[in-house]
Amino acid sequence: MRAELNLFQTHKFPRTRYQGSKYKLQAWIKNNLEKLDFETALDAFSGTSSIAYIMKEMDKTVYCNDILAFNYHIAQALIENNSQQITKDEFEDIIKKKEGYQYASFIHDTFEDIYFLDEENRWLDIVIQNINKLQNKHKKSMFLWALFHRKNLYVRTSDVKRNFGNKTTWDKPFEEHFYKFIKEINSAIFNNNKNNKAYNKDIFTLDISVDLVYFDTPYIPQKGTLTHYRDFYHFLDGLTDYKNWHKQIDYTSKHKKLKSTYNIFEDKKNILNGFEKLIKKFKESIIVISYRSDGMPTIEEISKILKKYKKSVEIESIDYQYVLSKKQELKEVLIIGK
Repeated sequence: MRAELNLFQTHKFPRTRYQGSKYKLQAWIKNNLEKLDFETALDAFSGTSSIAYIMKEMDKTVYCNDILAFNYHIAQALIENNSQQITKDEFEDIIKKKEGYQYASFIHDTFEDIYFLDEENRWLDIVIQNINKLQNKHKKSMFLWALFHRKNLYVRTSDVKRNFGNKTTWDKPFEEHFYKFIKEINSAIFNNNKNNKAYNKDIFTLDISVDLVYFDTPYIPQKGTLTHYRDFYHFLDGLTDYKNWHKQIDYTSKHKKLKSTYNIFEDKKNILNGFEKLIKKFKESIIVISYRSDGMPTIEEISKILKKYKKSVEIESIDYQYVLSKKQELKEVLIIGK
């Protein structure tokens, strides 16, 4: 019988540093969600699945969607998966180079001196191809989730002042980090006895009916720089489709990012139409929108659209300072249409 890595009596959502993650706002958002009457919910831009996870904890049937493939795998690992765990034997098997198998070397050949050391790129090439051989989709997503956590080469090798973490931790071997994160995700898995589901679609093509829809769209600040998530996390999205990665790369870009795609929620001139289209599509559901006080469009503009389709619109807010933001007096906002 295979020994389990680490099975805990209680579950815990694994901490993340992803841009825009609502990890630190989970308790506040959960408190507001508990005031609403719903049994089925869609996290329409699920990202790290931190809010889908608290709805799962509330024993709701949870559906997740994200247009980015790596976010889809996060949702498949943490939300759709109710019971799968990775064993020590399975972990050790994934990191071994298989006899007689001709491994491709795409990461090593393409991303030299960009994110990882030479031997780390070779290790990634082997591990990702082993992961792709798995038949169990939830375990595959769990292994992918564990691969998504690694500091880039510049941060680890540059002689710069470091404000968080330490170089010793960052310089631990890939294998050691990988094992640590597998244990973390094992401890996060729990069964809420619901048939939860993850999707990887453009939200406007998703055909689903639920009691409540939660929106945390890409965010455009009134002042400052917009984060293009597909560009920012292009390496993670590429990892999820290793076989076809080479077809998707813009080879003229410095970091070999993926070819650009259009997203209405990253278009300053069209984002208001995006919200109108989104709210209209889900007008039969309770709508909860996560937002910030300095966003474009404004809270007032979004509320005005909601009032066209919902009987009541409420706004809840909390003072919140984002880690990477220098702006003061920002508020995190929930715009709720019922």
